[in-house]
Amino acid sequence: MAIKYTVQGLFIYITIAAYLLALVATVVGRRKAGQMLFIGGFLVAVASFAYRWYDVRHVPLQNLFEVFLFLGAICYPISWFCRQILRIGGQWADAFIGAVVLVPAGFVFNAQPMHLPPALQSWLFGPHVAVYMMAYIFMAKAVIQAVGQFRRAQPNADATWLPSEQATYELIAIGFPLLTLGLVLGSWWGKLAWGNYWGWDPKELWSLASWLVYLGYFHWRYMFGKKHPALNSLWAITGMVAIIITLLWVNLSRLFAGLHSYAT
Repeated sequence: MAIKYTVQGLFIYITIAAYLLALVATVVGRRKAGQMLFIGGFLVAVASFAYRWYDVRHVPLQNLFEVFLFLGAICYPISWFCRQILRIGGQWADAFIGAVVLVPAGFVFNAQPMHLPPALQSWLFGPHVAVYMMAYIFMAKAVIQAVGQFRRAQPNADATWLPSEQATYELIAIGFPLLTLGLVLGSWWGKLAWGNYWGWDPKELWSLASWLVYLGYFHWRYMFGKKHPALNSLWAITGMVAIIITLLWVNLSRLFAGLHSYAT
């Protein structure tokens, strides 16, 4: 773990601080202050991502440092969409997710700009990675709601927001098409870059495994969800575990060397 004494690092640390302050303010009941801090952190996160884009001269989604930078920048828009459109609360959780995903960018992964390999010089590069990252944030929010279901012995009394189990479903119902689009775009990109739609690469296999877990979630919920609602949440949590393996373990473990090793 190393502190980045750079402009990029300063942007990241300000964003983390703003998100954590937003979390604290929301938890203690200062919702407006929490929202302003969340918005402020988001604006700094956008500036951080734009600064990185200017620095590397291409869409900054090449490696894990840039991926986590992007994750930190999209938390607020997704949070706003969920609160305003879907009636799913949890601003404190959204701020928490934003802070957590920026920690690897701020303290773990190397920020040194890298040469863009020919395979990544495709117009599919940005959309493929971006839709996956948006799906991951929706699924992370679903996990928070799923855990919330276990914590509540009674349904949520606040009629403003959806109950936890329904909120989990709504979030996964949006995240799943994004995962599907990510798979389709990745296959198309693979055909253009390497001549095959599917290469049985470890990253591709774990992406498919994540997709299948969420497909299983929909099947289970439709068939048995009303009788065993708690198990719906276990499916959602299992899906997030598969995503973490796909995003981190497959990229970082030497056991899974493959075509996607550039992501480290």
